[in-house]
Amino acid sequence: MSGPSLSPAWLAVWISRVSDPLQTMTAEFERRHGYPPGTNQVRPAGPDDQAAARALAELDLASADLVTLYDSIADIAWADVGNGYFVDPVPDVLLRLKEYGAVGDGTGEEARGLVIGSTGGGLCYVTDPSGAVYRTRTASLDEPELDRVADDLRHFLALLEQSLTQFVANGEPGYL
Repeated sequence: MSGPSLSPAWLAVWISRVSDPLQTMTAEFERRHGYPPGTNQVRPAGPDDQAAARALAELDLASADLVTLYDSIADIAWADVGNGYFVDPVPDVLLRLKEYGAVGDGTGEEARGLVIGSTGGGLCYVTDPSGAVYRTRTASLDEPELDRVADDLRHFLALLEQSLTQFVANGEPGYL
């Protein structure tokens, strides 16, 4: 595939598709679970987020799709879908990279992964320069063992959407 698989138009449609299920889940959450919901949103990128996305584009660790994602979406916080799903704001991604460096994939190759988010259980999502998305097996990033969960960010967002839809339907978020 040439060029990014994500486009601002595709991301706008994805945001539109997840908005209703997020609103439904949040509106029914306290009645179903007995306590108020946390933050459940897809926050659009503002000028500061887009500037940070441009800084991310300067790194050889970031795929074109990751830059496109952060140019449209500042962050994703779905605190109440299962244990929670989070895609961190790009300033947090850049700060973590500065403080802790890139994440290795255990192959012995140079560490080239960026931590872009996590589950509410502390497992981290890592993307490599090709755009593939991995999840750590433990909450530690010291010599992490990674499982590939998506071939690219578009696939990852589709899996997030599937987890949300399934959670709204039956309370089970799936495996992501």
